[in-house]
Parts: sequence; structure tokens; C-alpha cells
Amino acid sequence: MSADTNQPAAALPAGEPAPATPQAVPRPPSFITAALRVFDLSIGQMLWSRRTIFLALVVSAPVVLGVIVRVVSSMSFAQGIRVGGSPIASGAPIFGLFIWLLYLRFIIPILGVFYGTSLIADEVEDKTITYLFTRPISRGSILIGKYLAYLAATVLVVLPSVMLLYFLVVPIGAGTLAGSFPSLIKDLILLGAGLAVYGALFAWVGSRFKHPLVTGLVFAFGWEQGIMLVPGYLKRFTIAYYIQGLVPHAMPQDSALSFLQSVVKSSLSATWSVFWLVVIWLAFLWLAARTVEKREYVLEQ
Repeated sequence: MSADTNQPAAALPAGEPAPATPQAVPRPPSFITAALRVFDLSIGQMLWSRRTIFLALVVSAPVVLGVIVRVVSSMSFAQGIRVGGSPIASGAPIFGLFIWLLYLRFIIPILGVFYGTSLIADEVEDKTITYLFTRPISRGSILIGKYLAYLAATVLVVLPSVMLLYFLVVPIGAGTLAGSFPSLIKDLILLGAGLAVYGALFAWVGSRFKHPLVTGLVFAFGWEQGIMLVPGYLKRFTIAYYIQGLVPHAMPQDSALSFLQSVVKSSLSATWSVFWLVVIWLAFLWLAARTVEKREYVLEQ
């Protein structure tokens, strides 16, 4: 005869506690989930920090210059705007000059330095990195999440400045907004690429060196700015060399600025420039995450 499977379990002896039900151990969040949580925590802190206020003033400088150019061009005594001695028929080349000379050569690197180096260095300086590292998430996801917050914050700082400058300068003379819109899209993509690559480089600098801000400033405004003027292959060890190969604008001919642009011009095709920018971006982002994973950060008393 088969056993009755519906028989109740044997009663426990009186006074003996019931066995504890095993509690399921919660699984730690995945790498992507953890990075997104850190992003959500960091984006507000970055946007409302004193650093963002200072850098918002930096990106407002081209807008102020754009207002001045617009006012001068509208005056009756102005004989046209000239760049390097050459007359400008429309505002599009002036806008290109601002993008190349101010944004790509100065503003984008400085945003990368001030934000990128602070992703981990600020946590070490404020002695809050211990609280992040005790969470049940990967250390590398902390770096990636803060890096994504850096990208979002810097885009939100730069984009309004570029758009205001575009509407101020491009309509000058015979320029039209519709005709220059494709170049604007290329400019915005190029600025985003510059923020991404510089941010990855300086995120590694911030996680690796003791004084990352000084190291970053020396690289961005010492090495890169100087070596781009030196003939030879050394300029291939700069990010600016590959970004320069993608700049869609050309300076007016027969001018000092066109000569300067020809000196720093990249000889690579756009395809190879994009390839090496992607390689640099992925390599330094991986190095930054790996450095945070492996390095022991000693907090100074």
C-alpha cells in the first residue's frame, strides 16, 4: 500500500522553537544597475556644485564675445567683420572660429580637467570614498556612474552656450541658420566626443595620481598646446591632434589664422581620427575603472 502523502507533519515537542526559515541573501546589483544608481546620486551634486558655477562663467565668455560681434556688425559704420584681415560675408566662419579656437582648444579640455580629475579625487579629499566602497557594488561601477554624470553635467553646461552663440553669430551678413545647420550638428557631435575622450583620460588621472588637477592642467595646456605646434609625430600623442582631423570648419584664406590652422592640422583621415579617438576613450575609461578596482586609497588625517 502506498504511503499517504497528505498526512500532516509530526508535531514538535512542547516548548521546542520552530526551526528558522532560511532568509534569501539579496543579490548585489549588476554592474550597469550600480553605475546608473551612482549616476542618479552624482548628477545633482555636480550640477549644483561650485565648480559648475565657475565653469558656467567660463562657457559664457564666447556668448559675450558673440554679442559684441553681433553689435559691431549691425553698426552702420562697420565695414564688415574681418578675421585675420579677410572680410567675412556671413557669420558661419566666425562661428567656426569660436568652435575651433575657444571650445575645442580651451573650454572642452578645461571641462575635462576640472570634472574628470575630481570624480574620485574629490571623494578621497572629502574622505567620503569609504562610504562608497563599503556598498555591495563594484568599485568600477562607481567610477563609470560618476563618469556618466560628468558627461551629462558638462553637456548641460556647454549646449546652451553653443546654441546661443549659434543664433547670435551665424545670421550675420548673408549667413542663414538653415544653411549652416549640418555644420552645427557636426560641431555638437565633435564637442560631445571631446568631452567623452578628455573625461576618460582625466578620470584615469584623477584615480591614479596624488595631485591630479595639476597633472591634468600640465597635460591639457602645456603638453597638448605646445606639442601641436611642433612638426613631427609627437603630436600623435595628443587628443587634440585627432579632434583637429574632424573639425568641419576652415578658416578664411590668406590670414594668420588659416596659417595657424594649417600648422596644427591633422594629416589623418576622418575615419582614422574617429578610430583612434574611440581607442583612446575605451582604453582610458577601462584603465580608470581598473585603477579604482585595484588601488588602495589611504585617507590623510
